[in-house]
Amino acid sequence: MTTSVDFDRYRSLLLQERERAVAAIEHIHHENPGSLEDETGEDTSGVDNHIGDVATATFDREFDYTLEDNAEALQGAIDAALKRIDDGSYGRCRICGREITPERLEARPWTDLCIDDARREERFS
Repeated sequence: MTTSVDFDRYRSLLLQERERAVAAIEHIHHENPGSLEDETGEDTSGVDNHIGDVATATFDREFDYTLEDNAEALQGAIDAALKRIDDGSYGRCRICGREITPERLEARPWTDLCIDDARREERFS
């Protein structure tokens, strides 16, 4: 168990980040309550639509889906970090078991990898 980690501080940071992620998801849902067909006001499968309008609406919707996916992934990582705080494994790299530096935890409090293992994982993904 890591003894130099201020669990209360990181729990607070994680909860703040979680609130932001949830708010982002809610905002996307509020901005896009219906289907793409609802947004364009037309049947998107037909040929009568102006291709530029449909393409713009499709791009915007896909962009929002990507943002939503990222916010949901962040929320999942935050929830996992909160569980690690509860079980005492927070602040330790899941691969090598070494302590994650305070600087890295400040930048990414939800991380479960030290910087070396994060770089290795990034190279191979």
